[in-house]
Amino acid sequence: MTDTATPAPAPAAEPRRYAKLAADESREDYALRYAPHSFRRWGPGTVAGTALGGIAYLADFAIGASVVFAYGFTSGAAAILAAAVVIFLTGIPIARACATYGLDMDLVTRGAGFGYFGSTLTSLIYASFTFIFFALEGSIMAQAMHQAFGLPVEIGYLVTTLIVIPIVFRGMGALAKVQAWTQPVWLIGLVLPFLVLAFEAPDAWGAFTGFGGTEGAGAGFSWIGFGFGTGIALSLIAQIGEQADYLRFMPPKTPANSRKWNLAVLAAGPGWVIIGAAKQLGGAFLAFVALEAVGKTHALEPIAPQIEALRPWLGGLALPAAALFVIVSQIKINVTNAYSGSLSWSNFFSRITHRHPGRVWYIFLNLGIALTLMELDMFAMLGKLLGFYSNVGIAWIAAVAADLVINKRLGLSPPHIEFKRAYLYAVNPAGFGAMVIASTVSILAFFGLFGTYAEAFSTFIAAGLALLLCPLIAWMTRGKYYLARPNTVNAAGADITATHDCAVCETAYELPDIADCPVHAGPVCSLCCSLDATCGDACRKAPPGGAVILPVPSVRPL
Repeated sequence: MTDTATPAPAPAAEPRRYAKLAADESREDYALRYAPHSFRRWGPGTVAGTALGGIAYLADFAIGASVVFAYGFTSGAAAILAAAVVIFLTGIPIARACATYGLDMDLVTRGAGFGYFGSTLTSLIYASFTFIFFALEGSIMAQAMHQAFGLPVEIGYLVTTLIVIPIVFRGMGALAKVQAWTQPVWLIGLVLPFLVLAFEAPDAWGAFTGFGGTEGAGAGFSWIGFGFGTGIALSLIAQIGEQADYLRFMPPKTPANSRKWNLAVLAAGPGWVIIGAAKQLGGAFLAFVALEAVGKTHALEPIAPQIEALRPWLGGLALPAAALFVIVSQIKINVTNAYSGSLSWSNFFSRITHRHPGRVWYIFLNLGIALTLMELDMFAMLGKLLGFYSNVGIAWIAAVAADLVINKRLGLSPPHIEFKRAYLYAVNPAGFGAMVIASTVSILAFFGLFGTYAEAFSTFIAAGLALLLCPLIAWMTRGKYYLARPNTVNAAGADITATHDCAVCETAYELPDIADCPVHAGPVCSLCCSLDATCGDACRKAPPGGAVILPVPSVRPL
């Protein structure tokens, strides 16, 4: 017979001491935790500006150009706009959840239908997004340095990797400064080529709208081209995770800042895709104008169309001006890719190994993988790679959005987001099962198993199945797998900023980061709970008899 008695309190021991870098929150940025009020010292505008600084990337230019070149303007533009609508709608609830609860994308995923270990898979999906796009952006930057300075692209890959480390190492404070300081240069560089073309080639846009692509697709609308193009553009859907990594530092919403808070969350969350879609169409336009002068291969590299557009006004200065814009843009996005990747790897390895040396060490892992991909010339495989990735990414994001929008409103899942190991099942079939089934079916479709149309619309299959299956599975299981036990800490009425000392590391944390632990007979912080390799999840098997029960405020609805 299984012994379900409450375990005796552990004997007194030395408090846990985290590694130096893991204990330094000025660099750690609460990588695996709830972001406390004491750390959220930035205003809504500053947080939103920092988050939007990350969308400076020029992969949008390359993606938009590749879609329009392959499928023509009509189908390509429709695909870009359709993808933007999907990304915007799924991003709204996720952005609001992260900003409201002070949690990053990994922690929100845990409580939004995936479970404690179920979300390890999404951590890998998210980490792969960050290093894939770091490699794409780094390749673009290396191309610019090669053209401007003659630097071999292989050396350029290394330079693009090393240059972001000192910034990302220092965390949110340094990131906010870099994004603010570089914003004017980026805005000028973004607008200037289109301004030049408006005066120097006023008929170019009309010609562009009749462009039939370089692969013989034709200028008319094609459902097949629309489907494939949407799949490529939807590869950017996981960008909401990088936006959320900043939005968790949004100050609490109050009656005084409500309007500004809502606007900032909307703009910096799903709002990024409005600018993103405009950049995809703009990048395709610049590539079209430069196509005859530089050829297809170079037209897909953002630096060459930028130079061609600036040449009528800047002459010999067009190359250095374009190179400066590209380098600034790529630094702005790749510090975000490296930062978000370090958070995601931290979440993954802390659950698998019960160890956490510090977020900053995972910067090197993420950048090492990205550098390898650059050296393998992944830029040449852009379309196929992103088309495949989008099937998995959209299944994940759609499942999380379905939980936040449908399940919580129908009472199929708890109204709050629980991220702490002490209260979660290892796997929740609602979100995790929906994602696995949806991505599996859509990947089979992507490889042609169900015919040409299913192949073209595989990402729509992924999104539709995830949105349908998440509430269906939650209904079939009656929401049983969201909470392994009642959260006795989550009672109404207390001050959310109140702190309690963790019984393991003896550090004070705000109430939402605290769980009641029968093994340690007191409150434990979420990270000490995650790193405990010997407790055997005893708290899920018996009432927390020896724990200190702590009140926290009522649930904050989304």
